[in-house]
Formats: sequence, structure tokens, C-alpha cells
Amino acid sequence: MNSHLAGKTYADLYELSVRDPETFWGSIAKERLAWTKLFAQVTDCDLSSGEINWFLGGQLNVSVNCLDVHVAKDPNRVALIWEKDEPGTEKRITYRELLEMTCRLANTLKSYGVQKGERVAIYMPVSPMAVAAMLACARIGAVHTVVFAGFSSEALAGRIQDAQCKFVITCNQGVRGGRIFDLKSTVDKAVKSCPSVRHVFVAKRTNNSVPMGKLDISLDEVMVGQSPVCAPEPMDSEEMLFMLYTSGSTGKPKGIVHTQAGYLLYASLTHQYVFDYTPGDVFGCVADIGWITGHSYVVYGPLCNGATSVLFESTPVYPNPGRYWETVQRLRINQFYGAPTAIRLLLKDEENWVKKYDRSSLKTLASVGEPINHEAWEWFHNVVGDGRCPLVDTWWQTETGGVCIAPLPAEPGAEIRPAMAMRPFFGIQPALFGEKGQIITGNDVSGALCISQPWPGMARTIFGDHQRFVDAYFKPYQGQYFTGDGAYRTEDGYYQITGRMDDVINISGHRLGTAEIEDALRAVVEDLRHLVATKIAKYAVPDHFLVVKRLPKTRSGKIMRRILRKVAMQDTSNLGDVSTLDDPSVVTEIIEAHKRYRSHAAKK
Repeated sequence: MNSHLAGKTYADLYELSVRDPETFWGSIAKERLAWTKLFAQVTDCDLSSGEINWFLGGQLNVSVNCLDVHVAKDPNRVALIWEKDEPGTEKRITYRELLEMTCRLANTLKSYGVQKGERVAIYMPVSPMAVAAMLACARIGAVHTVVFAGFSSEALAGRIQDAQCKFVITCNQGVRGGRIFDLKSTVDKAVKSCPSVRHVFVAKRTNNSVPMGKLDISLDEVMVGQSPVCAPEPMDSEEMLFMLYTSGSTGKPKGIVHTQAGYLLYASLTHQYVFDYTPGDVFGCVADIGWITGHSYVVYGPLCNGATSVLFESTPVYPNPGRYWETVQRLRINQFYGAPTAIRLLLKDEENWVKKYDRSSLKTLASVGEPINHEAWEWFHNVVGDGRCPLVDTWWQTETGGVCIAPLPAEPGAEIRPAMAMRPFFGIQPALFGEKGQIITGNDVSGALCISQPWPGMARTIFGDHQRFVDAYFKPYQGQYFTGDGAYRTEDGYYQITGRMDDVINISGHRLGTAEIEDALRAVVEDLRHLVATKIAKYAVPDHFLVVKRLPKTRSGKIMRRILRKVAMQDTSNLGDVSTLDDPSVVTEIIEAHKRYRSHAAKK
């Protein structure tokens, strides 16, 4: 895809990208993106003040790069495979069809007054209409903020208010895991406290009718009457493309801002090189579009590269634990990108749920979202990939725009170590810092992970609060982007992510990342399972282990098991007499711990 990258080694390209980023990124941007006006300056950044600018003076339109350029060459190439909730009901959308859908939606938005620069909230399940909504905003220069369609009305309202959205795009309902859930009613509740909202566009995912109010517009009906052609708005490189909210340590979500050219270029390049994507591949990222992974590796990266991208609407266990691998077989997926939480869920089931399906199409496996533990890595690599597919543990963040550290790209046949991110991507210069702010040199060392040089995909600000952006990412270590993560640099110079710095436990002067402790504890739980299976029987192995501080004991030390049974059965309305307990407050502790556990399990 980039002629001047061909034939060069990873080491040579990486060295050039950090030594001379202007030449490296400038030449790639010229060759890779379609510009309406070429940039005059590659970069102008000052990390100490959080000022980040790339490709200044340039203009382009992201939707043109993701749609029009491919339609001109191969209009019938499949852009999206919508893997609906029910297996075997997938729908293929070509680049021409996606362009027409995007233009009709863009014209609809314009006809109802959506202006360039205005924010549009998207609260939709994974679907072609949701992708078209994102691209329609990009086409007319509006700024989308996608909110995960599982969030509550309060969470949605908070994001609409912070972004001052005037428009919301949603669906009547969503379908997931064999269940139908209402979306429109959640939006109705949210917009009651959002006076900025002028219109709510409602698409149909199911045939069920929902109450429509004075703000509401039936999107499917209105789009039919719109033209399938919409002139793209030329956008300056540094104008906003989208905002995406991420949890803040203060409790108030942060609206992370990404801009046009730099973000698209970085998503496109990482998609090709980290996952070893080649033209004609079917790329299967099973993330929701409500997260950055869905933005970069379901929508923008793959579509910019002219790939066929899978939209996965369902869950890993619907209708059974073989769902992912049945989908791989049916759609002939080449790259599979998923989360360690899902892998850990699936490895508990019989291997036959994997082995019964043909996975020979797979070329690359990848994980995202948190450091993958060893057990999950080995299962993913050996059972799912039959030990023949590279498994890339990718490290990156909402704020980085795309993958920053991963085992690929690398030299052909280069080592990949289990459960390790390993190698920095082009232009990424990691640095480790100590508690007193000193840089840590050499290998076999640990510290706070920073990135010393700006790169095109990085976030530009927190919406409406640039000072918070500077304080969070550039103040802790002057002149560096602070990731908030800790890392270990091995004796060979590879990087192992040890977890969030705020998830670090300090014991007797030793800083331990929770990822390391959790990995060890998971091994303990597996030992317990094995112990029960060997001492009693396989059928006696408990489904779940809930760790609590203490158990409900009487003053004589007897465990009151009926209370534990009721908590496990979620029947806590009538616990009976607890006055004989040594400390009745322990019951509340256990109920709360069980609630947290169930909430965490549901998110998986």
C-alpha cells in the first residue's frame, strides 16, 4: 500500500520514524491519503503545553478516503459484513451501498439543520446504519460522539450535556444475545435533561413500534427521499473528527478529541502493519463501535484501507460458546481481534466448541483492552490458532488513537513472547520514569510508561477543558506524554505492560501492578478448580469463586451457610435472623461484593 515502505526492515523504518518523523509521516501521508489540498507543514507540536498539530494547511474529507476512493476503483467490493445477532443471518454491504447510505444520511442531517462543527450523539448498536451515521457526520463536517448503547440514560445525558449535542441518532431497539432491549426509551429519558437537543433521529432495528415525540424523526422514512449524492465538506487537518468519552479519575467523563488527517493516517497504517492486513482479507474486530477499538479497527482503519470489516452484533456465547469460531468459519475471517475478558470466559468451556469449526482462514490473532494473562494467551494461541497464527497483544488507549506497542510489525520470523506487547510502532518512542521523575535507562527495569515524541494519531485535547488535558497527560513528566500505565522493559528491550499506575499496590516498598497479581490469582482459582475435580468429581467444580474479606460467622465460629446460599441465588430480600452473627455488617459486604461481581460478569 505504501511503495516507499516496501522492502525496508522494521528496524530501518522504526529508526527513520523516530529520527526524522517529518520525512517519515510526510511521505506516507502524501501517498496514502486523498487530499483536496496538500499540507504545507508536516508537524508543529509542543508536548509541554499539549499543543499537537499535524499536516498543517492540508484539507481532506475522511469519508472520501473511506468510501469514494474505493468506489471509484471497485464499487462492488464488500465493505461491511454485518454479523447480526442470529447466526447465519449476516448481511453484506458493498462500498457503493455504504457510500449511498452515508450520503442519504448526510443529506438528511443537513436538511434538519446539522451544521459543520456541531456535535451529534450516536447511541446505536453495531450496525451498518451506525457506521453510516459516523461517516455521514464526517462527510458534512459535523463531530460525532458515539455513546455505547449499553450505557444508562444518566450516562448518555451527561455526555450529551458536556458535548452540547444538538442532535441524537439512535435506534428503536437493539438485539443482543437473543434479547431485545429498548434504546429509544433510554434516549427519551436522557433528552429530558438535555435542552440543547433539537432532533432525535430514530432508525429501525426491529419491526416493533416505539412512541415518537415532537423531537423525533423516523430516519429510515426520511432517508428514502434524500439524494444518494452528497458533496463532501473539505476539512482542515486539525478540525475535529470525533469525540469519545472515557472515564475520568474525578468521576466526570473526559471528552477525548481526535482530529481529521493524523487520526485517519495512524488508524490506517496500524491496521495494515500490526494485524498483517493484505488486500482481500476479511478483518474481524468484534469490538463495539462505542469504544475506540470500534472506531479505529471496525470503521476508520479498515475502511480507509479498502478492507472488508465485520460488524459483530452478538455476544461470544450466543447461542453457545462456539459463536466466535462458527462466525470465523462461515465468514472466512482472516484477522480476529478480541478482548482478553471474552477469551477468559470462553476457555472455561470444552475445547470442542473451538475445534468443531474450521479456523484455517485465520492468519493473525490479536487482543485488546487490558494486558492478556498467560493462561488466556496460551489458549487463544494454541487452541484457537492451532499454534500457527501470530498472536499480537496490542497496547494502546482512547487517547493514542491507535496501537502504540505490539509484537507486529517486526522482521519476518521475529520472536513473539506470550502475553507481551513488546515492540513500539513506527514513531512511538517509549520511555520509563521513576517515582522522582527521573528517566530510567537500560534494560530489565520498570517504571511509569511515557511516550517521548508526538505521533499523528494522538488526542488533541479534552473537549472544553484543555488544562485538564495538559494536567492529566503532560504535567506528570515534563515534555512527555504520560500513559498512566506502568511497564517493564525486559533484558532484550521489549515492553511488558504491568497495568494502570493507579492500579498499583505498594507492599513493603515493592510496586506491584494489579495485572500481575490478578494473573497469579487466576492461577490459584484454576488450582482450586483442579483440586475439587480430582478430590471429588468434575461435576462438583464450582462455576464461580467470589473472594470476600470475611464470612458470616456466629459468635461460636459457625459459618451461616443459608445466608451465602441466598446471596448466591440473588434472594436477599428475606435473609432471616442475623442477630446471632458475630458482626451482621459482614452480610452487606458480601451482598455488595456479589453485586460488583455480577456487574463485572455482565460487562464481559
